[in-house]
Amino acid sequence: MRRRIFGQAATAVVLGLLVPLSGCGTPGGSAGDDGTLFLVAAEYGDTPATSSAAFWSKVSSDFTAANPGIKIEVKLLPWADIDREVTKMVKDGKAPDMALMGSYSDFAAQNRLYSADELLPVSAEANFLAPLAEAGSVGSTLYGLPFVASSRLLFYNEALFDEAGVKPPTTWSELKAAAKALKAKGVAYPYALPLGPEEAHAEAMIWELSNGGGYADSSGSYSLASDRNIKTWNWVKDQLVAPGLTGPIPPSQLNRADAFAAFLRGEVGMLNGYPSLYHEARAKGIGVGTVAMPLSDTLGAGEAPPAMGVADWMMAFKQNGKRAEIGKFLDFVYKDDNLSEFAGRYHLLPSTVSASRALDGSDGMDQTDTAFLNALRSAQLYPVNDPSWMTVSDTIKRNIGRAVEPGGDPKAVLEDIAAKAKQAGDQH
Repeated sequence: MRRRIFGQAATAVVLGLLVPLSGCGTPGGSAGDDGTLFLVAAEYGDTPATSSAAFWSKVSSDFTAANPGIKIEVKLLPWADIDREVTKMVKDGKAPDMALMGSYSDFAAQNRLYSADELLPVSAEANFLAPLAEAGSVGSTLYGLPFVASSRLLFYNEALFDEAGVKPPTTWSELKAAAKALKAKGVAYPYALPLGPEEAHAEAMIWELSNGGGYADSSGSYSLASDRNIKTWNWVKDQLVAPGLTGPIPPSQLNRADAFAAFLRGEVGMLNGYPSLYHEARAKGIGVGTVAMPLSDTLGAGEAPPAMGVADWMMAFKQNGKRAEIGKFLDFVYKDDNLSEFAGRYHLLPSTVSASRALDGSDGMDQTDTAFLNALRSAQLYPVNDPSWMTVSDTIKRNIGRAVEPGGDPKAVLEDIAAKAKQAGDQH
């Protein structure tokens, strides 16, 4: 879920602790004839204490205890490396049995993955939340099994809002007015707009959705340079960036991690965030309010764009012919208790209807957690089921910030991104 919660450097520190977690087998290899399954998974923790290793060790041990003939070997990799490393394994003919990472469609397009109906009971396949199952499907076939997810809401610093005498915005014009009032009170980042290359594609999609646009049209085709998207970036450039309402760092140079750090220092009035940031801010004593992303003032009364959602994907490779064993393990992993435990560790949301219902009714859910969960149930995700998405998302991340630079031309920037997306699509 390339939101990313944790820094790459910290993740790399714990990497050496992680292989193997249980069973035998050769680290970095594929499952052999000894009944070992090999899973490569992204590391969600940032210290040995928060490493995902503890979760996978327990799940693997519990599974093997119930299925003595199948052992599980897990290798954790930093988010910065996992896409490249798994792609290399597959290219070298050493595909893992399973991978948990941020994309799957390249492998599905190469016919390298088992489909969900080859792995899971019908009841388990039908249990995935609808927006996540849709994003995990190529055509009508589910290949990317959603694991954990998050949605995005607009965060605001309650103390700064009280001092500026403003209320949570529901429209773009109200957001601008709040930003002006915050700036007048000396707030460094009235609205933090992270369009740096780390995760600009998330911020961009949130803004485009709030004007009835987005990355894809109703048919699933890219619509990156649509009229609505062009109008969105003209407004952001002219109404927020040009008046100096987005802070001292140009948006094209502001990464999400830096924006979040500034929010945790109390320097940001508003930004788009996800559950883990909310809980981290509260732990630091920062009063955080959340609302849905404000909508364009030009939207019609009946238009209600979805929130943006992000998910991470479990996939199973055909190469080693372990379909039955993989299916047993994944059916175990996706049990409500296991999925909810992992999601709870990192303040994320489980991907299944049953686990999310259990979470919704738990004592640990507060009003904001419920708002994130409700937003996820109807969210729109990245077009991860397009094999060119990894290339397209990288193009967006590295270029969308140019649309709001002084002298920048949003229309020209979006058309350039769209042309590069078409080229990437033509190569798949």
